[in-house]
Amino acid sequence: MCGIAGYFKLKGKATPDRELITRMVNAIKHRGPDEFGAYFDNVCSLGQARLSIIDLSTGSQPLCNEDGTIWISFNGEIYNYIELRPELEKLGHVFKTQSDTEVIVHAYEQWGRDCVKRFNGQFAFAIYNKSEQSLFLVRDRMGIRPAFYTIQNGRFYFASEMKSIFCDPSIPRRLDMRALDETFSWWTSAPPRTPFENINELEAGTWIEVKNGEITKGRYWQMDFPESFDYSRPIEDYAAELKELLTDAVRLRLRADVPVGAYLSGGLDSAVITALIRQVDKTRLETFSVTFDDDAFDESEFQKQMAEHLGTSHHTVSCDYKSIAESFPKVIWHTERPIIRTAPTPLYLLSGLVRENDFKVVLTGEGSDEILGGYDIYKETVIRAFWAKNPDSEIRPKLLKKLYPTLPVSGARAKFYLEQFYKSGLEKTGEYYFSHIPRFNTTSKIKDFLTSEARNAVAENDTIMAFGNDLPEKFDSWHHLPRAQFLESKSLLAGYLLSSQGDRVSAANSIEGRFPFLDHRVVEFASTIPPGYKIWGLNEKYVLKKAMLSDLPKEITARVKQPYMAPDSNSFVQKDSPEYITELLSEVELKKSGLFNPVAVSKLYKKCSRFADSHLSFKDNMSFVGILSTQLLHQQFIESFPMPENLPKTAFSVWHDESQ
Repeated sequence: MCGIAGYFKLKGKATPDRELITRMVNAIKHRGPDEFGAYFDNVCSLGQARLSIIDLSTGSQPLCNEDGTIWISFNGEIYNYIELRPELEKLGHVFKTQSDTEVIVHAYEQWGRDCVKRFNGQFAFAIYNKSEQSLFLVRDRMGIRPAFYTIQNGRFYFASEMKSIFCDPSIPRRLDMRALDETFSWWTSAPPRTPFENINELEAGTWIEVKNGEITKGRYWQMDFPESFDYSRPIEDYAAELKELLTDAVRLRLRADVPVGAYLSGGLDSAVITALIRQVDKTRLETFSVTFDDDAFDESEFQKQMAEHLGTSHHTVSCDYKSIAESFPKVIWHTERPIIRTAPTPLYLLSGLVRENDFKVVLTGEGSDEILGGYDIYKETVIRAFWAKNPDSEIRPKLLKKLYPTLPVSGARAKFYLEQFYKSGLEKTGEYYFSHIPRFNTTSKIKDFLTSEARNAVAENDTIMAFGNDLPEKFDSWHHLPRAQFLESKSLLAGYLLSSQGDRVSAANSIEGRFPFLDHRVVEFASTIPPGYKIWGLNEKYVLKKAMLSDLPKEITARVKQPYMAPDSNSFVQKDSPEYITELLSEVELKKSGLFNPVAVSKLYKKCSRFADSHLSFKDNMSFVGILSTQLLHQQFIESFPMPENLPKTAFSVWHDESQ
């Protein structure tokens, strides 16, 4: 994992802005503190902050081909680079390093833009083709590694993080109200839209080419599902093939010239990955977990059980209300977007623990829920789609009793809850967003706190349709579960889990996360598994449990899923809470940003303070965290953006200047 940054002159030539590129690299040096590099000519400038993981001695970047006509700045890993290299050598390509980066360069020479289809990895890279005077920017299939861009001042700017782009002071910094509105429904904004006006995010599985002043966009990969499934094939066969693919995905992701550890959350997914690591590599394995002082969120009992079962050397970091509140501003600086839960904050602290133990790489279980049907939203969708066929049924809503055993199925409270919440939108089974209506109804509570001006700036229909563009041709003919999976992967996974809760909080501490479940071969195979094998009755990820039955303790495979969460509003309303909270939620600061109604926010703040030692509803917690994180974003990026200093030329291990 690294950080990339640079710009490309749309037309003509100009003297390169060396000071700008050094600031852009400095802004993201946390992503790659091991080495800095830069390339310049009169058309393109490339910057690099490198986290050295593969080919520590000769893999410095930016890197070029034999004749210096192709230059690259690369963030990520190409796991099958060892297999690709001999193929390229037979085709006549000459290598000077042992890095996966150089494989990309020669693959681009050989296959052009189609080279990305041959890569198994997580990546975002920019290739400058001097001969064609073009720039090629691409992002991996699932959106694991970030890429942002904008067109200003006759230049195409790009970077791993938006703060790097803002290092050019001529680029305006303004919040995008539609992006905020989308975030307060979907938990994220839909690419190319970002929280900042005119700053774009490259969507997962897509590329951009800039040439002769023209910008061409293309898609090379997208999740896909069949219209029908093969139930004649036994579930045992699917489970065996899934395990085989996952094992190979783990094997590839252990490739590194530095030690590799693993996260161990206490849940099924990280337990699966850790168990497979043990099968692939018998050497010492170190695992890392976050524990909570609040018992409602703590899973340390299961973490300890798995660590003992697999014989790992286990490390933990304890997280309490105070540590969440104190670290929250740093988390927002790194996420660069509002968040509506505090969950990224403990993971920021966890990546710090990994770094303290001299590790740079960890494998995690992220992505399993999306591809194998692990979330409650999927089971809710199956129930609601069945219920919608007879919306007046009094029996079908009782299926929710199996989904949520603590929910009463009789009485006024249950009737109100079921009919007003889960029954909402039953008539919209044909809409692409049907599965996500309950989420909208919870999350959009935040919008009640917006000022009337902010609320009127966006049409509600635009927000609902945010992820409805570029749907697969046969999307409407898919089963309800695949439709929900596709939408969840396109929105929450790429825009929040792999970003705010993934890349950003790990990169903040110079840690690279690797995700075997998101190997594109695993994703593509999982898409062929029948929905009834993923959710067996209402038993989620059943085929995965079947695959790992003999490898994990029954307490893990039979355990009721506990979604990863962290304390929300409780963290900010304790007696010793940091002063910035009261300041940012004051009438003065709220009026300054102009986003939230001070009276409504004050009432919410008081309510949360009254219940500081208990747990409020999801709606109240999301509203509080969403408001506070947005206020922080406004303060850090709009009011007082801290412009990084220029890195001196001597700080760069690679400084290649062809501008003269």
